Amino acid sequence: MLDHVLLGCDDLDRGVDFVEQRTGVRAAFGGVHPGRGTRNALLSLGERRYLEIIAPDPKQDRIEPFAQKQVAHLKQLTSPHLIGWAAHPGDLEKFSGRLREANIAFDGPRPGSRQRPDGKLLQWKTLNLKDDKDGLLPFFIEWSSNSLHPSEDAPKGCRLTHFGGLTPNRDGLAKIANLLQIDLSLSPADKPALRATIVGPKGELQVTS
Repeated sequence: MLDHVLLGCDDLDRGVDFVEQRTGVRAAFGGVHPGRGTRNALLSLGERRYLEIIAPDPKQDRIEPFAQKQVAHLKQLTSPHLIGWAAHPGDLEKFSGRLREANIAFDGPRPGSRQRPDGKLLQWKTLNLKDDKDGLLPFFIEWSSNSLHPSEDAPKGCRLTHFGGLTPNRDGLAKIANLLQIDLSLSPADKPALRATIVGPKGELQVTS
C-alpha cells in the first residue's frame, strides 16, 4: 500500500540537490500546500509510488494549527531526513470504519489539494492515526479519481529497493501493522526509525528518520 515517502528538509532547493547528487535524478517542483506552510518536489519511484521532498514554503505566513508542528520540525532539520510515509488503503471512508471497529483513534479524513506548475489542481483526502508509533506507521491517502497520480509524470529513473522500520517493540508494532493491513518490514533496534534505500543511475541514496 506504500504510496509515497517523505524526505523532509529545511530548504527545498538544498533537498533537491541532495537527492540529485546521490541518485543522478533531479526531482521536479510539485507545488505548494496552501495553509500547510510547505512546498514540495517529486521524483517517481516506480508505479504508483514516489519520493516527496518537502520543505517550508517561505511565502506562507498563515499556517493552519494542525500543520504548525510539521513546519516547525522541518525548519529545525540540519540535513534531509525521512519524516514519514503514506499508504493508500482505497476508500478512506470504508477504511475509517474499519479503524473504528478496531478502536484505533484517528483524525480525518481531511481534504487536501495543491496546484501543479501546469495549473492543474491535485486533490486528495488524508487520514492520520492519533498514535503513529513514533512515525513508523503511515498516514493514509486517497487520491481524487480525476487527479493524476504524482508518480506518473514525476522524473523517472529511480527505484525504492528497501523501505522499513527499526523498533524496540517489533512484535507489538507488527500486530498493529497487520491490523491496518500494511506490509512494513521491521527490524529490532534500540530506537524507532524509518529507513529507505533509493537507487538511481548515479548511485544509491540511504536515508533515515
